[in-house]
This record gives sequence, structure tokens and C-alpha cells, in this order.
Amino acid sequence: MVTSVASVLQLRRDSGTGALIGYLPAGFPTVEESVDAAVAIAQNGVDIIELGLPYSDPVMDGPVIQQATQQALANGFRLRHGFDAVRAITSQVNVPVLLMTYWNPVVQYGVDRFADDLAAAGGAGLITPDLIPDEAEPWLTASERTGLDRVFLAAPSSTQARLKQAVEASRGFVYAVSTMGVTGARADVDSAAKSLVARLRDAGATNACVGVGISTGDQVREVLEYADGAIVGSALVKALATGGIESVASVARELSRGTAPAN
Repeated sequence: MVTSVASVLQLRRDSGTGALIGYLPAGFPTVEESVDAAVAIAQNGVDIIELGLPYSDPVMDGPVIQQATQQALANGFRLRHGFDAVRAITSQVNVPVLLMTYWNPVVQYGVDRFADDLAAAGGAGLITPDLIPDEAEPWLTASERTGLDRVFLAAPSSTQARLKQAVEASRGFVYAVSTMGVTGARADVDSAAKSLVARLRDAGATNACVGVGISTGDQVREVLEYADGAIVGSALVKALATGGIESVASVARELSRGTAPAN
């Protein structure tokens, strides 16, 4: 039975805090090592895994993640390896695994086939950074049929009507992009994130998670004061690239300090 994203977020909320969501690219440095890294972060405080599918034109990714995904592609990563990785991770840890993917690979693979293969692998759903709800009918239908979550993005520049559309189309959570621009660790998480989450609440969002720019346990704690989840990517990918599994596990542990309930 796949643990649902919403149930994990609710469990964290009931304990008086929020969830830590960790991003890693599938296939980096190898498919096997990406599985080991995902298992390691799940065992060291990450509540939900966001597994990125390497793509040749990663418009939203910063330099750390771009470099990792390009290496994965150069090493021969294929889309089917993403499903293999999800299956291997979910067989070892009881943590929801969301695939983060640009939309073109899903279309090329076949939307229904993609949904079926992801569900069969034990995946929880998709985060689709370049897909907007009004162009998502095939995915809305396929995810409804398979019970997969669908996470749409909301940005500080989005109109209230757009935010409402993202809230209504999403299942699991809405991904609040904390700042304009590409991913990457920043010294301060933009204050725009807090107002964006407030606007998402006004639009009816039950679960809003913040990503882009979070890299420390203190920033995780700061974000979880108003959001349901904090999404960390570049800090984990950098740790994996420079220090391997042991390093990425250590960074996950330090980040998870931010999810400790307040006394």
C-alpha cells in the first residue's frame, strides 16, 4: 500500500510541525546510487521524496541540479530507469515518492502508460513544473483513474485566479515557489514565500509546501511556521555530488532538525 502524501502531511501537522521533502535526481551518480541516496535521506528524517527525472532542457533547475541531471543522461539514463528507481526505493522505505518531471517526457512516453507504470512501481504521483492546469486534462484524467497525486506550482507572480486553479487541480499539495528564478540554495528564503502561502490558503489550499532556496535546518523551521512542508533540493544534491551517501545522509539529518516540534 502506497503511503499517501496527504496522510504524511496530516501526521506531521498533528504532531505540531510540518514535513521535510527532499529532492534527488534519479540516475545520479548512477541509478543504483540514486536509490541508495534516496533510501538514506528517508532513513535520516526526510518525510517525502521528490525524485527528479533527468531532462535535456531543465528550465527551472539551478546549476547544481542541472549538472547532476546532465551527468545522469550522459551515463545512459532512460525514463524506464525512473520507474525502476521508484520501485527499488519504495520496497525499502515506507515514504511517498513523487516524481518531478517536465511534461514533454510524459507525453512522449504516453500519459496513460506513464501513469500506469508509475502506479505499478509504487509511486505517489507527479510534480510537473512546466504544466499548467488548463493544459493538463490528459494528466488529470489519468491521475484520477490511477489515484496518483498531482502537484502543480504556484509562484509569487501568479494571479489569485491562477492560484485557485492550481489549488483545485492539485492533489497532495501545491508547490509554492518561494522566489522568482531557478532552484538553488540561498542565504535567506524570500519573504514572498510567506505571503504566497497565505494567498494559497485564501484560495482554499489545505496543503502548501515551499521550495526553492531552502538549505539549512533553521530555514526548514522558519518555513514550517507557515507552510505544511519545506522542499530541499540543491543542498542534498551538492552533498551527494561531493561526499556521497554518507554526506547526503548527514545533510538530511541536519535539515530534519527543522521539523522537530516546538517545545
